[in-house]
Amino acid sequence: MTVIDTNQQPRERILRAAADLLAEGGREAVSTRSVSAAAGVQAQTIYRHFGDMRGLLDEVARRGLERYLADKQANLTTGDPLEQLRRGWDLHVAFGLANPALYRLLYTDHRPGEDATARDEAYGILVQLVTRVAEEGRLRMGVDAAAAMIQATGIGVTITLIGAQQAGRLAEHESLSGSTRDAVLSALVTDAESAPPAGQARAARGARHAVALKALLDEAEDDRPFTPGEHLLLTEWLTRLSSATAPGGTD
Repeated sequence: MTVIDTNQQPRERILRAAADLLAEGGREAVSTRSVSAAAGVQAQTIYRHFGDMRGLLDEVARRGLERYLADKQANLTTGDPLEQLRRGWDLHVAFGLANPALYRLLYTDHRPGEDATARDEAYGILVQLVTRVAEEGRLRMGVDAAAAMIQATGIGVTITLIGAQQAGRLAEHESLSGSTRDAVLSALVTDAESAPPAGQARAARGARHAVALKALLDEAEDDRPFTPGEHLLLTEWLTRLSSATAPGGTD
């Protein structure tokens, strides 16, 4: 374990100790007693700064995500939206493999009602990327459904790879992330220039345009040309059109 600098303020010592314990031993290693001993503070000092152990863990998670979120934000600035989605997936998996204990804390140890600000910020960036694809008329389903599918499969792949890494078998799953990523994105995103299969051209085109228009309306929240009631009705129509004509829906 890294030696804690006793010249640091107690709050910083506590955070450093908790982060080290989490990285070395997982969530179970982070207790009031272990953090107090490693940081050289009394238990009440932890409670005074963070409220409780969950508050401490939330702050550890937030700090651990700072660089990852910075990379995710930078990914929003350049490139084709679909390529940004691919890079975003790869960043997510790489973050999990580099920080397995922190990743498990964020994505498998979360409990309803707990603070999820850091994780929600990462998901918000994903929604932005999916929205950009939708605005180009290339998304086969609604933004929320597509983002949820990408997040769910990305978490599943990352947890699988973390388990393989800890078992020393990561090389056996070398192509899992890329193959799953491409399969998911292929199911969700279409080339706007390509022709749909015969018999589905009108339905597929209608679905994509409905999704695109809904995404554009949602983005223009402060400059909508409709009354709230008109916007609600139009959103309902577009949602129905996109789900009724999307793959698997009724033509």
